Amino acid sequence: MAESSQKLDYITDPNIALSKLETISLRTSLEAQVEVVTSVQKILQDIKSLGDKALVSFTEKFDGFTPDPLKISTKQIFDAWGKTPQPLQKALSVAKSRIENFHKHQLPKDFFIDGEYGERLGRKWGPVEKVGIYIPGGRAAYPSTVLMNAIPAIVAGVKEIVMVSPANKNGEIDRTVLAAAYICGITKIFRIGGAQAIGALAYGTNNIPRVDVISGPGNIYVTLAKKYVYGQVGIDSLAGPSEVLIIADESADKKQVASDLLAQAEHDPLAASILLTTDLILAKEVQLELEKQLNAHPRENICRDALTNWGLIVLCKDLETCAQLSNKFAPEHLELLVKKPFELTSKIKNAGAIFIGEWSPEATGDYLAGPNHTLPTSGTARFSSALSVETFMKSTSIINFSKDALIKTSNSIIELANSEGLHSHSQSIKLRISKSSSID
Repeated sequence: MAESSQKLDYITDPNIALSKLETISLRTSLEAQVEVVTSVQKILQDIKSLGDKALVSFTEKFDGFTPDPLKISTKQIFDAWGKTPQPLQKALSVAKSRIENFHKHQLPKDFFIDGEYGERLGRKWGPVEKVGIYIPGGRAAYPSTVLMNAIPAIVAGVKEIVMVSPANKNGEIDRTVLAAAYICGITKIFRIGGAQAIGALAYGTNNIPRVDVISGPGNIYVTLAKKYVYGQVGIDSLAGPSEVLIIADESADKKQVASDLLAQAEHDPLAASILLTTDLILAKEVQLELEKQLNAHPRENICRDALTNWGLIVLCKDLETCAQLSNKFAPEHLELLVKKPFELTSKIKNAGAIFIGEWSPEATGDYLAGPNHTLPTSGTARFSSALSVETFMKSTSIINFSKDALIKTSNSIIELANSEGLHSHSQSIKLRISKSSSID
């Protein structure tokens, strides 16, 4: 996508820009990698057939240690919290409190209505019984992902949360990840990862409980596994590589823009960092500023790969054009660094989360603003939403007809049943109407 390291493309033609954005949105295709698909299907089948035996074998093969035992002990979880420095303990607690408070406002309410003939209709909500949360390992540790997945489930009323996370070659899960689990009250933690962990949660093994819903991001193996077990269990979403789109005008600070682009790029070589701006000077200055900030950056190589392949700067004639391009891309994270951000917000139709103004960088949402940081990616913000309390709940319809209500609607029900050729549907109504007549 770029000529060299941080010499990002910048484009002035909106049609070319749209084409580039579409390419970025489709930068991974789950079904394109045949070898991965075959591997994931084989792993899932083995877990389903062989259970813990396959789980241990795959962990030895892919993670380089023997998971004996599979479960992290309660003492290890407690010790992880105790060894966490106090400033980090406080940060985790602040984040937990804010996330919990926000998600409490999401709890759906039961409702009942009275129909015109005296029938009683309603909808009641309740939590699923067991939830599995997948916490990635690998390049970095993500205690924030523990909080963002566990807290909505807790608020929903889920009684049992099972956490899985890949360990390092010494069989250890990151201490801060365990500390985050501790303050969420999670005691069932298993040091397994990859497609095999998803299979274990979906099918159950002797050691791993079968769950009702699986949430949490992962690599392509994890994502494909979630796709294939859907139907056996519920899932949150099929998360793709992360992305940020920044809309900025001449009022934006070049250092802030560059830093926010890098905050996305440092996640992953597939992360997308996109700037739509109405100001040519800012576009040029951001190019230079990126290079300055990359000097001695601890994740420089990852950032450069991401920016080189998936970085983009688009020079737009006005903010209206910026909004139109953004809506087409439907970004996971959208930052509005403009003079009048709330005015621009009204033009945004598709985005996972909108960060309004210079004091609301994406990092606030990643860690402790309150709204969930598990967001739709790869254009799916056109039709899906952030992970929420409802992800871990289900609703049941309530229907209570009175005799009078059934009598007065019976002709319509019978007509509809007959139109579909469903004899017994119709008969079930006629029998009751006949009974009612004989009683009367």
